Parts: sequence; structure tokens; C-alpha cells
Amino acid sequence: MERFSGYGVLGVPFSSGHYLAFRHFPASSIGPGYRALWLRRPNGEWTVYADAPPELSCARYFGEALAQAMTADVTITWDGPAAATIEVPGIVQWRLGLAATPATRMMGALARHLAPGMWREDRVLRSMGALAGPFLRIGKASFSGAVPNGQSFQAQPLRVWLVRTATATVDGADAGTPAPAGRARMERTTGHEHHRNHARACGEREDRRNLCGGQEGLGLCAQPHAGAGHEPGGV
Repeated sequence: MERFSGYGVLGVPFSSGHYLAFRHFPASSIGPGYRALWLRRPNGEWTVYADAPPELSCARYFGEALAQAMTADVTITWDGPAAATIEVPGIVQWRLGLAATPATRMMGALARHLAPGMWREDRVLRSMGALAGPFLRIGKASFSGAVPNGQSFQAQPLRVWLVRTATATVDGADAGTPAPAGRARMERTTGHEHHRNHARACGEREDRRNLCGGQEGLGLCAQPHAGAGHEPGGV
């Protein structure tokens, strides 16, 4: 079983047709922690930029659905407890503003009061995903299932916030405003995750399915537990 702990932005769609997502896993059972930025361009092709090799980062699980898996500098700078800038030099600069809502607080309280053993039950995680999607208005949510490379996964997000504001520059051009995600589909890699089964080879693949989801211009930021790093702050 492979385990990761950290936080991420599950996804924000833009009016330009670009879609951005982010993962930061300071703790990994298979190697050093890493940051990864996921970029879907308007032609539907996904590229993941990670500061760890593909076999030790997101492409280990999602490589079958990517056009490219690139090793690059990925940074996140916290400009306060509720604002951050994520960058891949020369490719993406993405500014986010986070907010807590009654719905996100309620989901977080429910998650933190689950007995530890319940987090390992796929039926419980499926029920939580079915509730979280419509309750948070983020589209379809899956906290257990299978990823494109064939491994099964369980995600355990313990704290959540909505992405209230987002601006981005992609390949030197303004990505526009946050917009509905259309047919994009969620395949969770955020929260406290377990992956089972051996990974296939990663890299360029012909299968370029959508990987993330969201709607109404809102993404979701999730953190597994208060002890997994010191950011994001108290929003």
C-alpha cells in the first residue's frame, strides 16, 4: 500500500478552456514529497508538471491519461492564510483566494469525527463522495475507486475550503475567468491517500481522458489533517 499526505486544489476551470489542479504531498511512502500542477489545455490534453520524477509523483497513477508528464520546478507561495500563488516558471502563474463556508465547515467536522477504521471502508468513502458532490456544488466527487493506471485508491480529505477567486496566466496568455467545468471528470489524488497494486510505466500515453472536475467556477482545496504541513492557514 502506498500512502501520501498533503493538500491540493482539486480543480478550477477557466473560460479560456484551460483547467488547473494542484497537489502538494510533503509526505510520501514511495520517495520524497512533491508538488504537482495539472494543466488541461483547450484541446483536451493533460500535462502534469511535478518536481519529482513521474514514477514518484502523480504520473505514477495517472500517466495513462496524460499527453505528457514533465519534471519541472513547481512552487506555491502563501500570501496570507487564505491566498496563494502557484507557479511553473514560463508555463503557469495561478493566484487563488480560499474561503470557508457553512458547507465546507460541516463536511470537515463530519470527516474529523469519523472513526479511523471507517476511512478504510470503500462503502463509507463512496457515500461521502456522493454527499460531497452536490453538497459542495463541485460536480461528481469520488473518494475511492480506480485511477487510469489501474491502481485502486482511497482519499481521506479532513478539511476543505472553496476556491472563491482565481486568476491565471498559461503559456503567457490570460486564462480568463473561472467557468463551469463542462464534462471534466474527477479522479481524486488529494487528501490522505492510499494506492494499491503496482503502477504501470508512466509518460506519454494515447488515452487522454479528463482527470478532474468542478463546476460553477469553484474549485476545492482539501487538506488531510492539521499536522500535514503548516499551510493553508485558518480560513
